[in-house]
Amino acid sequence: MLEQAVFKQFGGAAYGNPDNVFADSAAYQQHQKLEKLYISTRAAKHFQRDIVRGVEGYMITGSKQFDIGNKLSEDSRKYGAENTCTSGNTLSKASLCHARARAQMENERANLSRALGTQVAEPLRAMVMGAPLEDARHLAQRYDRVRQEAEAQAIEVSKRQIKVRESAAGGDYISKLEAAEAKLQELKSNMAVLGKEAVAAMTAVEAQQQRLTLQRLIAMVELERTYHQKILQILEQLEKEMLLERQRIEASPSPAAENYMPPPPSYEEASGIFVDSTSDASTENVEFFLAEAIQSYLAETEVELNLSAGDYVVVRKVCVLCKS
Repeated sequence: MLEQAVFKQFGGAAYGNPDNVFADSAAYQQHQKLEKLYISTRAAKHFQRDIVRGVEGYMITGSKQFDIGNKLSEDSRKYGAENTCTSGNTLSKASLCHARARAQMENERANLSRALGTQVAEPLRAMVMGAPLEDARHLAQRYDRVRQEAEAQAIEVSKRQIKVRESAAGGDYISKLEAAEAKLQELKSNMAVLGKEAVAAMTAVEAQQQRLTLQRLIAMVELERTYHQKILQILEQLEKEMLLERQRIEASPSPAAENYMPPPPSYEEASGIFVDSTSDASTENVEFFLAEAIQSYLAETEVELNLSAGDYVVVRKVCVLCKS
């Protein structure tokens, strides 16, 4: 559809037989070349404009992300500086590391945005609005106007030729035909000159568009690659610092271990009766029975009992069975 519209703008079959206005096949090929150049340069212009709009949108989005990132960096810095934790400063140190790294990343984002503007958007915008393209298009438009005049004049010549053939070939008809043919020849000559100039100008613009647009695309890719490499370096360094802080907190005694209090002593320990440490690997079998004292006994310590013959006492028998 685009090619048909451009072809229609430049005439094509809409004005009748092109042989009437083109002096030879070279002139017709020049006309076709100009049509293709017009389509090519217009498509490249639109592509350049799309790149500019895309970069500008990226810059606007990047500006918003820059503000959000800086706010996060400031929040991390504030928490790390206040250090409200009562049991250590590991998280505070990690927060300060994050704040510093985040600020560096946002600075890199700002640098990328500025570079995209100066190295990509501005050169392409200048070419879209530049004089070479406009001058070449003006030449093409002048050529098109002369071509349309030539087509109209060719139709006029055809009409006068018919009148001359149908009439008695009067001198007045012949002179008018000769004048019309002379004007047509002049228009063809002008059209050939303008066409040659327009083709040369459009060819130069097309080459410049292709070269400059490719350069700016490569520059954009290199800028983004460098940006992401720097961001990766910052993140890797940040990760090392934060993992180091985590290793420190994992290696240090926990607050629960530092504040640990042993359980109260058992009855045996409080009474001075010490149990063999190997008893953990044993099983106790406890029995109780009633015994009668057959003779008197005078207690020698506070934990012993005074017994008289015939007294009854409850005795606990403990049998320790070791596990195999």
